[in-house]
Amino acid sequence: MKSVHYTDKGKVRQHNEDSVGVFTNKEGDCLAVVADGMGGHRAGDVASSMTINKFEELWESEGKIATAEQAEKWLQDKIKEINQGVFEHSQANMECEGMGTTVVAAICTANFATIVNIGDSRGYILNESGFSQLTEDHSLVNELVRSGQISKEDAEHHPRKNVLLRALGTEEKVEMDTKTIIFEEEDIIMLCSDGLSNKVSEEEMESILSSSQDLDQAGRKFISLANENGGEDNISLAIVKYTPESGNG
Repeated sequence: MKSVHYTDKGKVRQHNEDSVGVFTNKEGDCLAVVADGMGGHRAGDVASSMTINKFEELWESEGKIATAEQAEKWLQDKIKEINQGVFEHSQANMECEGMGTTVVAAICTANFATIVNIGDSRGYILNESGFSQLTEDHSLVNELVRSGQISKEDAEHHPRKNVLLRALGTEEKVEMDTKTIIFEEEDIIMLCSDGLSNKVSEEEMESILSSSQDLDQAGRKFISLANENGGEDNISLAIVKYTPESGNG
């Protein structure tokens, strides 16, 4: 596996409330996570960094994940555990009241990739079938699109575009979507916050991932393009590519 991850506060926000990481366990399997924090003052960065740090700690002590069922259960159990920790922290610390975070995470192994998401941070795949979105936004506008009340085009400029229906850490219990796909040589998974997906089209994403000479180049291109297109939000992404050679880089 090869991977890169980037985060940038963008051109407008004073603080970066996103957190991102890619971690490898002792078996060589990879866990990529993007979290887009929210909450009063600077509590959003507390929620997102708590989420990433806990994922790192839990993953690095994890042994072999051999099956998709095992990966799905691991992600679901750990997200419930992390949700509890973030929620309790927000209850115990007044300055963190109401904080939460989106999360999209992918376990990438030699046979499959398992993805979980809460909120509107997204997961995409580029493989021999083309480029496609793997996750479904848990947002008000996406619900309106799904129920046929507004078009996908209307959703792009809807005044309530930022209203989330689900987040991690805001309530004691959390609902998530989990999905497993086949992951093969040369396939690329990209996770990102809405600071990227709102500013870079799927056509542009596919073009950058397909044509870049290396992942670093692709990551830097994504950040600069999102900033060129306004950069109103924090921008974060993690890219994992299934490469034949072993090692992570």
